[in-house]
Amino acid sequence: MAARRLHPVPLLAGIAVAVLTLQLGNWQIRRADEKAVLQADYASPERSEPHPLGAQPPAEWQTVDLRGQWLADRTILIDNRVHAGRAGFHVFTPLRLAGQGGWVLVNRGWVAAPPDRAHPPAVMTPGGEVEVSARVRHPESKPFTLEGGGATQAGVVWQTLDLARYRAWSSIPVADFYLQQNDPAPDGLVRDWPAPDAGIDRHRGYALQWYAMAALAAALTLRYIWQSSDISMRRHYVRRDSR
Repeated sequence: MAARRLHPVPLLAGIAVAVLTLQLGNWQIRRADEKAVLQADYASPERSEPHPLGAQPPAEWQTVDLRGQWLADRTILIDNRVHAGRAGFHVFTPLRLAGQGGWVLVNRGWVAAPPDRAHPPAVMTPGGEVEVSARVRHPESKPFTLEGGGATQAGVVWQTLDLARYRAWSSIPVADFYLQQNDPAPDGLVRDWPAPDAGIDRHRGYALQWYAMAALAAALTLRYIWQSSDISMRRHYVRRDSR
């Protein structure tokens, strides 16, 4: 019996799969490292130190201090927000900035959903000029919504935040970012914001999967080479003659 021929196509395919999955694993590790830097940036003193809101767009997670007046009748509620296992809403209210005359939308906090979901919860909004300390947030570029589901209940309950849609709905030229309020206020809203999930563990988990696939591809390729070699065939004859 002749030795099994070593075909180049499966050999090259096995090597290619091993190299590709190894590179994908390395890419996931690099992404995890980048996210770790972003998470450290969020916790850095520079981002935590309050800054005034200037003319230039601020960096995400930058803490800003500002003064202004709430426009309560343009408040919207973002649905399906869970806190401590309870369903509720995030309350977004536009703030007219003192001195500058501009507008910014502020996520003021979480409020529990009432038993009767047909009626949105009542939210108290402080009157007069207020001081607000908040973190800068950048919304999703293309938030997912069900068709026709951007706003319900007379326009105040929304599935996701869409600043362009909000400008059209409210006729208020709010900024291209929004704020996440941090300081306490007498409005009954919960501001127990979790730290941002950078997805570091998820990237590392993906990397482990890619490395496992690379190891499997390498092992199968080596097995193919071994079974196709003359040494493997000679061992087959030795085992057969020894019976």
